[in-house]
Amino acid sequence: MEILHSALLQRALVEVIVLGAACGALGVWLLALRHAYAAESLAHAMLPGLVLASLAGIPLLVGAGAGVLVVAALIAFAARDTRVGSEIAVGVVVTTAFGLGAVLALAPDVPVGLDRLLFGDLLGAGTPDLVAAGALALVVAIALTAGHRRLALAVFDPVSAPSLGSSPARAELALLALLAIAVVAAVQSLGNLLVFALLVAPAAAATRLGRSMRAQLLLAAALGATAGVVGLFVSAELDVAAGGSVALAAVVLYVLAMIARPRRAGRRGGTRRSPVEALGSG
Repeated sequence: MEILHSALLQRALVEVIVLGAACGALGVWLLALRHAYAAESLAHAMLPGLVLASLAGIPLLVGAGAGVLVVAALIAFAARDTRVGSEIAVGVVVTTAFGLGAVLALAPDVPVGLDRLLFGDLLGAGTPDLVAAGALALVVAIALTAGHRRLALAVFDPVSAPSLGSSPARAELALLALLAIAVVAAVQSLGNLLVFALLVAPAAAATRLGRSMRAQLLLAAALGATAGVVGLFVSAELDVAAGGSVALAAVVLYVLAMIARPRRAGRRGGTRRSPVEALGSG
């Protein structure tokens, strides 16, 4: 197999395994707190920052980070109008940012093609990309471990959480900050569009297969890494786009999980457990 002898593919393999594991575990909490739309929004909204970074000749990670911060500020400003509301504010700001990014990306002076900005360049992974992926995985692991109790309370019993010394709002804010870091770190390899697949599909499959929150987190990390490996092997063997292959592999894993463990009627969302039960099984 070519992937076993190519240093380029081996670097891509290491990066996609690390990114898949980190994004998969993070996605479990995003789905539990119903923030999948936030993940998609952040990924799409940073496109103008990516294009401007490409035009200015600065690292794409810098542009992605700046784009996320600007969009977050605009959403917060728009949401202050009670006639608009947060959901409408997110929709308006994100679609505007994505449209602006697409217009800028199609300009002839942009050195990086629109396809690379949207779908990433996994095979172009270098040492800085591997360092960023490793740092992301470390941050995600530490943050999710340290914040497990607060996140579990925010998911399973947000009403009682304050009396137990936890603020659901702060827990969700911290999770969204972690999401922004993950999207910024992964976007250069997976692209503006495909990073969303690794955040949601492995986590969705894990929620069907795992019985406890801890099992779901471990399963999601394993499935995310597996999607990366399978997608990259398919890309190398069939000579197709690496990012798209990884995204499709993640979706296939979810479909297989759905077939293996169909959700029964009446079990949607599960039974709400007490904080003690949630923490004990999670």
